[in-house]
Amino acid sequence: MSAPAGAAPFAGQFGFAIPQEFTDLADRIGAFVREKVIPYENDPRWGSHGPSDEMRRELVALAREAGVFGPHSPVEFGGLGLGHVGRAITFISAGYSMLGPVALHCAAPDEGNIHLLELVANAEQRERYLKPLASGVARSCFCMTEPAPGAGSDPRQLAAVAKRDGDDFLISGLKWLITGAEGAEFAIIMAKIEGGEGDGRPTMFLSPMNAPGIIIERALDSLDCSFAGGHAVVRFDNLRVPSSAILGEAGQGLRYAQVRLAPARLTHCMRWLGSAMRAHDIAADYARKRTAFGKPLAEHEGVSFMLADNLMDIHVARLTILHTAWMLDQGAQGGNESSMAKVICSEAIYRVADRSMQILGGLGVTRDTMVERIFRDVRSFRIYDGPSEVHRWALGKRIAAGELAP
Repeated sequence: MSAPAGAAPFAGQFGFAIPQEFTDLADRIGAFVREKVIPYENDPRWGSHGPSDEMRRELVALAREAGVFGPHSPVEFGGLGLGHVGRAITFISAGYSMLGPVALHCAAPDEGNIHLLELVANAEQRERYLKPLASGVARSCFCMTEPAPGAGSDPRQLAAVAKRDGDDFLISGLKWLITGAEGAEFAIIMAKIEGGEGDGRPTMFLSPMNAPGIIIERALDSLDCSFAGGHAVVRFDNLRVPSSAILGEAGQGLRYAQVRLAPARLTHCMRWLGSAMRAHDIAADYARKRTAFGKPLAEHEGVSFMLADNLMDIHVARLTILHTAWMLDQGAQGGNESSMAKVICSEAIYRVADRSMQILGGLGVTRDTMVERIFRDVRSFRIYDGPSEVHRWALGKRIAAGELAP
C-alpha cells in the first residue's frame, strides 16, 4: 500500500554526519557567545522591549570582527551563505545567549525577511532593501498579524487593503504584534488589493518605515524581551506606495508567506533550543553544587529525573530540527515537517526551561540567573508563528483527508 502524498518524511538518504566545517563554526560561535556576548546580558540597554539599536550595532560589530556574522546571509552582502542544516548547527550555538542571534544578525524577523527577499525580490529591491538588511546595517519588520477580527492564525481574515490609485496603491489597516517595528528601516506589508490584477487577494508590499502614512501607535508590553525593537501596534493610514513596491507578484502574498514561514518556524526552534540548553546547564551546575538533606540536589531522584528529561527533550528537539532542515536543503517545501517541528520543539523547549526553573527553586524566579528570562521568552514561543493548537489542527485535517500518514 503506497503512502499518501507528502507522507514520506524519510524518503531518500538522511545522513547524521554533520560536515566538519559546520561543527568548527558552531564551536567558534559558542566561544564567541560565551566570551563576548554573555557579558552584555547585564547591560541596561537590554530593556523590556529588547536590546537598543546602539547595543545591537555594537554586538554586530563584534560578530563581524570574530568572522561569525550572518551565517544565513548571502555571501555578496558579507554573510556566510549557509543552507538550512548549516543554519541549524550555528543558530543553536548562537541561541546559547538570547543576545547571540542579535549579534549574528540572525534573529527574527530580520532573518526570515532576508530569506524571503533573497528568493523573491527583484534587482532593484535587492539593492534598496536586501543589501542593507543582509549586511546588518538596517533592521526590518513583517506586517501581517492584525487584531481581531483581522488576520491572526487564519490569514484568510486579512483586513488591511491596498486600493489602486493610478499607478500607486493606498494601503490602510491596523497591524499588531509587529516585531521590531520601532527602529526598523523598512516593512514588508501584507494587504488585499482592491481593483485590477490581484483583486481581492493578499499581496506583499515594501515600504520605508519613515513614509507618511505609517504610524507606530504604541509598544506592546509583552512576556518576552529579546527582540530588538520589541512588538508594536502599527497603523497604515493611506500609505502611498508605487506599483514597483509589490514584492514578487500581485495576489501571491499567501504563497510567499509560506516561503518565509516554513524556514522561519524552524529557525525559531534553533535559536530557542540554544537558550533551553543554557537553562539546563545553569540548572545542572546548580544541582551539582547545592546540597539538601545531606547530599547534592543532583543525587536526589526527583531532581536527577528532571535533568534526564531535559536531556531527552533537547535530544528530540535537535533531531527534529536537523531532519526538517535537511528536508528543506533537499528542496522540499517542508510545510508539514516545519509544523511538526514547531510543536515538538516549542513544547519540549518550554518543558526544559520550566524544569530548570523548578530545579533552581527560589533562585529560579529571580533574575540572578538567565533562566527566568529564558522561561518568559520560550513560553511565548508556543504561540508565535502559529500556536501548537493551530499546527495540530492543520496536521489533523490533512490526516483526516488521507493526505498525510506516518
